[in-house]
Amino acid sequence: MKSKQVIQQISIPDVGLKGLQERRYWLGCERAYTYQPIYKTDGRLMAVELLTVVTHPSHPGQRIAPDRYFAQVSVKQRSDVVKEQLTLLAEKKAFFEKNQILASVNVDGPTLLALRKDAKLAALIESLPWIRFELVEHIQLPKDSTFASMCELGPLWLDDFGTGMANFSALSEVHYDYIKVARDLFIMLRKSQEGRNLFTQLLQLMNRYCQGVIVEGVETLEEWRDVQQSPAYAAQGYFLSRPVPLSTLENVLLTLA
Repeated sequence: MKSKQVIQQISIPDVGLKGLQERRYWLGCERAYTYQPIYKTDGRLMAVELLTVVTHPSHPGQRIAPDRYFAQVSVKQRSDVVKEQLTLLAEKKAFFEKNQILASVNVDGPTLLALRKDAKLAALIESLPWIRFELVEHIQLPKDSTFASMCELGPLWLDDFGTGMANFSALSEVHYDYIKVARDLFIMLRKSQEGRNLFTQLLQLMNRYCQGVIVEGVETLEEWRDVQQSPAYAAQGYFLSRPVPLSTLENVLLTLA
């Protein structure tokens, strides 16, 4: 008599399988880079912000919100993206040095702390003194880390002030070179004369904590004029320039007409 071979099928929980599929999806995403200029209120170019365009081969024409992408991948993967960005910017080193402008790269707190442990990367950053890390304001740091330890890789910028949990007590914990005010706050305050006055007072107060304030999301001539007449140092937004491919950096306007 032939013995019957019993094969036991191992069931995989749907949650685990779904999680694996999601992980594969995010690992399969592709990245491209654009930049958006940041202009001083006198019209001179101050810096460019490097922006990440994320897509997936399954829908190459559909962009994925960068915030969503970075929230789904590990700190190791986010660190690799920053290394990729810095390598690309290093290729433009002569341009930044010749025109004396800065380049900002977005990063979250845990990723910035992880970058500090990479000696080779730290050496690269040291060779690019015009690089600035733009820190999202709603950061969560490991319990054994301090805000002061985050400044070891150079001057920091604070991004999107007014949209998350940051307040002025947070500004006293870290010395930021520049603070970027979110468009939502800018638009909300300019709806009334009282709000406009408050906006001016807010920027005056913020200037005590940094070298200058950058207003984000300027989309009209009227908004640009308001920023120019405020205590703001610089601005960025669609009115000044939409994001354009990094390959066209050499064509950026150094001064607005």
